[in-house]
Amino acid sequence: MYLFIFILGLIIGSFLNAVIYRMHSGDSIVKGHSHCPQCQHQLGVKDLIPVFSWLWLRGKCRYCQAKISWQYPLVELATAILFVLGYFVLVAPVVMVSFIVWLSYLYYLIAISFLIVIFVFDHQHGLILDVVSLPLIVIAILFTIFLGQDILMYLLAGLVGFAWFGWQYAISKGTWIGGGDLRLGLAMGLLLGWPKIIIALFMAYIVGAIVGVYLLATKKKDRQSQIPFGTFLSAATIITWLWGGLLWQWYMGLFM
Repeated sequence: MYLFIFILGLIIGSFLNAVIYRMHSGDSIVKGHSHCPQCQHQLGVKDLIPVFSWLWLRGKCRYCQAKISWQYPLVELATAILFVLGYFVLVAPVVMVSFIVWLSYLYYLIAISFLIVIFVFDHQHGLILDVVSLPLIVIAILFTIFLGQDILMYLLAGLVGFAWFGWQYAISKGTWIGGGDLRLGLAMGLLLGWPKIIIALFMAYIVGAIVGVYLLATKKKDRQSQIPFGTFLSAATIITWLWGGLLWQWYMGLFM
C-alpha cells in the first residue's frame, strides 16, 4: 500500500508542477501538451516520468539542453512523501478502517495538493491566487459537512484566521500582507478547526521570523523586501494537520 501511495504521490506531484507552470504562463490547465519552456518542444512520455526523467536527463531538456529547475523533482518527491505520511498518520493506526476514514484521507490528499501549489507559487511569484484559495475554501466546507464534523467550530476557526489577517491588512492598507493571505487564513481555519488554527498561525510566524532574520543577516533580503508568507502558512497547515493534536498536548502540558 505504501508503495502504491508513493507512486500516486509522484504522479500527482508531476501534475501539480504542470498546474503551477501553466497558472503563471496563462496556458490552459486542462488542455494542451507539456512542452519545454525554452525551446517549446512537446515532451513525450519518457520525458515526463516523475523524478526519474529528471535524473536520467541530468536536469536538462532532451532537445535544447536547457536546465530543468530543481522544483520539478522536489515537488514530486514532497507530494509523494506527504501522501505516505498522511496514510501513516491518519489511516494506518486505525484498527477498523471505515468509509469515513478513507474519506478523511481523500480530503487530506486533495487539500495537501492545493497547499503545495500555494506554497510553490507564492514562493516563486509572491502571489496566492484566488483560483486556488477559493476552491480550497469550498472543498473544506463540503468535506467538513460530509464527515459530520462540527461545522460551527470550523467556521469559527475560519473566522479567526480571516480576522487575524484582516486587521493587519486594514491597518497597513495592504502593505504588510496581501488579500491572498486573508483567504488563506480563512481556508486554514476551515481545514484545521479550533484550536489547531492557533498552532498553525503561531508556527508560521515563528518560522517566518527565523527565516526573515536569517535572510536579513545574510543580506539576501533587505528591510524593504517582502517575504512570501503563504509558504510558511501552507507548510504550517500541513504540519498541524498531521501532528497538531500532539503539538497541542505538548503545549498544554507546559502549563500543567
